[in-house]
Amino acid sequence: MESFFRAIEDLFVNVLFAPLDALRFMQNWWAANTLNWIFMIIGAVAFTYWMLQLKKYNDNGEENKDVSAHSYL
Repeated sequence: MESFFRAIEDLFVNVLFAPLDALRFMQNWWAANTLNWIFMIIGAVAFTYWMLQLKKYNDNGEENKDVSAHSYL
C-alpha cells in the first residue's frame, strides 16, 4: 500500500508539477509570474461579467426585494 502512495507522490512531484518548477526557477520575474497574471486576468474578466449580469437583473427589476423575500429575514 505504501508503494501506491509513493507512486502518487512521484506522479505529482516529478511529472505534473515539473512545468511549475521550471517557472519557479526562471531568472526573469515577469516570465516566472505569467501564470499568475493569466489567472488574475481570468478572475478580472469573470468579476466584470458577474457584475454586469447583476446590473442587468437589477435594472430589469427581476429581483424580489421584499423584506420577507427570504425566510431567515
